[in-house]
Amino acid sequence: MKSIQLEANYILRGELSQLNMNSDLTSLNYIGRFAPSPTGPLHFGSLVTATASFLDARSHGGKWLVRMEDLDKPREVAGAAKDILDTLESFGFYWDDEVLFQSQRTVLYQNTLQQLQSLKLAYPCGCSRKEINTSAVSGIDGPVYPGFCRRGLAAGKHARTWRLRVNDQPISFQDLIQGEQSQVLSQQVGDFVIRRADGLFAYQLAVVVDDALQEVTHIVRGADLLDSTPRQIFLQQQLSLVTPMYAHMPIATNLQGEKLSKQTRAQPVKLRDSSVVLCRVLRFLGMQPPIDLAETALDDLWSWAIQRWQIQHVPKLRRQVSLIPT
Repeated sequence: MKSIQLEANYILRGELSQLNMNSDLTSLNYIGRFAPSPTGPLHFGSLVTATASFLDARSHGGKWLVRMEDLDKPREVAGAAKDILDTLESFGFYWDDEVLFQSQRTVLYQNTLQQLQSLKLAYPCGCSRKEINTSAVSGIDGPVYPGFCRRGLAAGKHARTWRLRVNDQPISFQDLIQGEQSQVLSQQVGDFVIRRADGLFAYQLAVVVDDALQEVTHIVRGADLLDSTPRQIFLQQQLSLVTPMYAHMPIATNLQGEKLSKQTRAQPVKLRDSSVVLCRVLRFLGMQPPIDLAETALDDLWSWAIQRWQIQHVPKLRRQVSLIPT
């Protein structure tokens, strides 16, 4: 509890940026992370993400962290967090610090929201989804917020969410897999939610705070989060934080093109024949492990993969069919 309060004090004094001063982002201070949500057991798509982030960290001689993104308690499945960690261990993953649970860090998110409020960057919004949908144009990730509450709540309205003010400046970054990316948030997203109507803090806020406080330098994750990255970079800029390097790998899908997830009934990865499953993951990521490695010990397979990992060989597709037996 003392460490959480210390971090909270940093934020309240506007010194969050001092916790993340890795300005050159070299392999000497590489910190990567895998951040699953405990909404079910680990499936093939999640294993792809874990593998890519792990390999990139280890091949750079860096640290690899695991963070459990368990803010959304209504979606959490009892026992899923432990199951995910047990599965990672059974596949030979190891992490370099204690697992961080977002549900234990709400004081940090609240303090960051207060900082944004004091800077006049965050404002309350009383709009319902129906009101927004009937007036908004379609954007890159849903309706573009029309800005109804930007100048204050209308009479009779009460605050439902808190939004972050955006501007017309392009947010651009070079993705290590997908290449040059750019968005104008005011046109393609609008002022976005940082605290939801149910009182939970939005992913965009929580992920920025945690990446900064864990001093993450490289974020390797699925391309389903590519379109939200400019929002996170914008928020980093408003908080004077260093922006990590980003790499978004293809999303594993079924034959219908649907992302493998609990909603699409993706099957948990099978713990038996873990070397065989890991070889399939490596092939999905553009590597070509010899057939005989599927019958070797996990340590030997990881050693082979770490020595040969090159992120530029990962397919640039944003979605990629996974023909994995279930």
